[in-house]
Amino acid sequence: MTRSEIVALVERVRGEGRTIVFTNGVFDILHPGHIRYLSEARALGDLLIVGVNSDRSVKALAKAPGRPINSEQDRAEVLAALAVVDAVVIFDEATPHEIISALQPDVLVKGADWGENAIVGRDIVEARGGRVVRITLAEGYSTTRLIERIRTEGSKGSN
Repeated sequence: MTRSEIVALVERVRGEGRTIVFTNGVFDILHPGHIRYLSEARALGDLLIVGVNSDRSVKALAKAPGRPINSEQDRAEVLAALAVVDAVVIFDEATPHEIISALQPDVLVKGADWGENAIVGRDIVEARGGRVVRITLAEGYSTTRLIERIRTEGSKGSN
């Protein structure tokens, strides 16, 4: 959804008294760790909105050379197809601060690998009485490690 579409959706849902949950990330190659994380996030409210870093913002984060693997549109489409995800919005800024400010979610979710004081948007959510939840990440799942494994096993097959 566009930013204006997602803001309109949030206003409608909030008017119905429903709880809005927001999380964000790159979500480059979805794996079971992502699915478990998103399922736990969805369980915290009535509507789960996922903010996806644009391709440009991923490159600015300097995640790793050649990242993202999948385009922002492809990543958003895959996420939007998940039953636990209600809406997806792409953001181009370095952080999700602007989109969190526009949406004013009731619950902000990040992985437990983020320190409490490092969570962007925490101030916005808590200022309006919302809460920030850190979800423990599923052990053994990492997009970076998955890409490394694909490259390693792919190079073995070419010899």
